Amino acid sequence: MKRILDRYIFREIAVSWLGVTIVLLLILLTNQFARVLGDVAKGRLPKGAAFDVIGLSAAQYLTILVPIGLFLAVMLALGRLYRDSEMPAMMACRVGPSGIYRPLVWLLVPLAAGVAWLALEGTPRALTTIERISAEARREADLNSIEPGRFTVIGPGGAVVYGERVTREGFMESVFLERRIERDTVEVVVARRGEQVESENPDARLLVLHEGRRYEGVPGTARFRVVEFLEHGIPYRLPSLTTGEPKPRAMPFSSLATSGDPEHVAERQWRMSVPISTVLLALLAVPLSRSRPREGRYARIAIGLLVFIIYFNLLSAAKAWTEESAIPPSIGLWWVHACIALLTIGLLGLQNGWHRRLFR
Repeated sequence: MKRILDRYIFREIAVSWLGVTIVLLLILLTNQFARVLGDVAKGRLPKGAAFDVIGLSAAQYLTILVPIGLFLAVMLALGRLYRDSEMPAMMACRVGPSGIYRPLVWLLVPLAAGVAWLALEGTPRALTTIERISAEARREADLNSIEPGRFTVIGPGGAVVYGERVTREGFMESVFLERRIERDTVEVVVARRGEQVESENPDARLLVLHEGRRYEGVPGTARFRVVEFLEHGIPYRLPSLTTGEPKPRAMPFSSLATSGDPEHVAERQWRMSVPISTVLLALLAVPLSRSRPREGRYARIAIGLLVFIIYFNLLSAAKAWTEESAIPPSIGLWWVHACIALLTIGLLGLQNGWHRRLFR
């Protein structure tokens, strides 16, 4: 009897989780797909890397979607059982909280393990890979990536280039270029056409302009030099493939584990909070989904979403306070998890009459 009920409850929760997670993931990936296509059209990403970036973004989204998906799945599945009076019938057969949590653990353990790996190692690797793909795309970008009729910033120096037209051969026509040479000195170049030329330095390229005029001086003063030219080469540096010190979000967990910097401590606790929140939300969903027969499958969803929003907002606030050293690292994000754990135990106690047994 128990094995049949275990399989039945497990199937209800697993199917609900799969449906909720897929729907939420598709919504987020649709928005991400539009942004990636825009970056490909502007030359910020190579065409062949579009689906790689979307796949890596999906790995990042799953660290949030798995906890909320499992939380909503438990509430939806158990809400239907309460609505159809199946859960009261199970309770009449002496199926208590352990009879519900047992099949839930079958799904919770692999999901918590998977999301733990994603949070600790998978997501930082995905962020690093996306950054490398973007850097390579910026490095390989040529004049074909410049949109005709629009001002475009090229190179780390922030030179602004405008071309009225760009030919299929890669030549710009009616070119305008502005860049800052020194702190106060500005260079403005107007030319009939321009092209990109490789240089001997692999980290630099030349923008060769033909038949134009160059203005160099300090804005607001009369100290300007005007030079007419038939050909003028302007070197510009390419973006570096090495980003230097990675941000805490992209650092490997092994580096965070040995660091005492407040930002690194906050990031380390945040990553550890992802699998912890997955477990706590799944456990909390069981007492939170309890409703009266015929009350409706979605009767407690609004309350559940409110609890989830408060939970993750408190985690975000605690992370910011830890980064700013407003609270000690020993407290960090752990007090938020402790509050949710106490709320879960309190609801279970009230619903199962544990408080009455204690005071007898």
